[in-house]
Amino acid sequence: MTADLVLRNVMLPTGRRADIVIAGGVVRHVGAAVRADETIDCSRLTCLPGAVDMHVHMRGGVQAEKEDWRTGTMSAVAGGVTVVVDQPNTVPPITTPGLLRARVREAEEHAVCGFGVNAGVVPGADLPGMYDAGAMAFGETFAAPSSYGEGLDPDTLKELFARIHALGGLATVHAEEVIGPAPATLADHDRARSGAGEARAVQAVSALAPAEIRLHFCHLSTAASVEAARGTVEATPHHLFLARGMFEEDDTRARVNPPIRDEETRRDLWSCWDKIDVVASDHAPHTFHEKALPFETAPSGVPGVETMVPLLMAAVRRRRITLASVIEKTSWKPAAILGIPRAGFEPGDRADYALYPDEVTRIDASRLHAKCGWSLFEGLDAVFPKEVVVGGKRAYACGDYREGCAAWYPGQGYLSRENK
Repeated sequence: MTADLVLRNVMLPTGRRADIVIAGGVVRHVGAAVRADETIDCSRLTCLPGAVDMHVHMRGGVQAEKEDWRTGTMSAVAGGVTVVVDQPNTVPPITTPGLLRARVREAEEHAVCGFGVNAGVVPGADLPGMYDAGAMAFGETFAAPSSYGEGLDPDTLKELFARIHALGGLATVHAEEVIGPAPATLADHDRARSGAGEARAVQAVSALAPAEIRLHFCHLSTAASVEAARGTVEATPHHLFLARGMFEEDDTRARVNPPIRDEETRRDLWSCWDKIDVVASDHAPHTFHEKALPFETAPSGVPGVETMVPLLMAAVRRRRITLASVIEKTSWKPAAILGIPRAGFEPGDRADYALYPDEVTRIDASRLHAKCGWSLFEGLDAVFPKEVVVGGKRAYACGDYREGCAAWYPGQGYLSRENK
């Protein structure tokens, strides 16, 4: 057997070392060495399956000043993420099969890693048409207003959930309660979108959704919300690693929905680590100019796709969490939820990997690749990958990009139609 690429001396989750033989973008053999066009020695590197970030906002189009598919996916790859799932609250929002197909074409032309595209969930959206056209999932569905997304009332949510369930689709939900006037500080923002209100919203959504629906809650920020959820739950690095007290009260960079909470709430969220199914970045870049607006009008959202896994890997190095849990929450569980092939260490697995050194560094926004040029995680400990393999090819090595692989992962509606 001749391989395209062999990863030599990989430490497998079982504790044994083996060579991973890759051809045609998939794992062909795990064991003894074979001849290959290219090899990477992993004896001093930690090999992780490529992460699947199932919650990103890649912007592009009229929002290209914030981010575009090329810069956003370059940022993803440099952080060990090899598949991203784009949210539909674009400008214009993804509400028809034509708009979804156009979004896919835009990504195919510019992305450097795998991607999926979600369908917008609003009254009048062509849900069956988008499902058949390849929508990965439905949402994030806004049970409360957020940037470029209007909140839906309970009756509308119930009707739309029923339609999604009838299709067999996955509903992803942004659940919050929003009260009071426009906030002027981070504390105001936290009160306006309180942790208790988030938990109540999660309970309400869980109650009104059909019993057997595939339901996923995005970016839960409190332990109470995680406990209240029915279905799968996602947490973000900014809620796990950041607390409101780390920032000045009028620091608009830290404005995000749901809000960054106090230190006690952050620690309580960590206590639910084993109940969190997925860690996703909610990568939502805005420009310096937009974030410099007065707090009341500045947009909510932070960039984070490049720093997500490196932050978690630093936590592994500190022995706060296990490597196995990081693999599960950033790669295997999101792939299973979405129904895409798993990256891993068995024949037939998708050949996406990130190779991490032992060295812990500090996050420096000037060295990141997101177009917006800033990071809320500046100065925090991180372990960035030395090499990244996408689709069986070396896509990134020691800071240099080599060969992109813009593979589209369509959802189950498209796959079912193709298999008929």
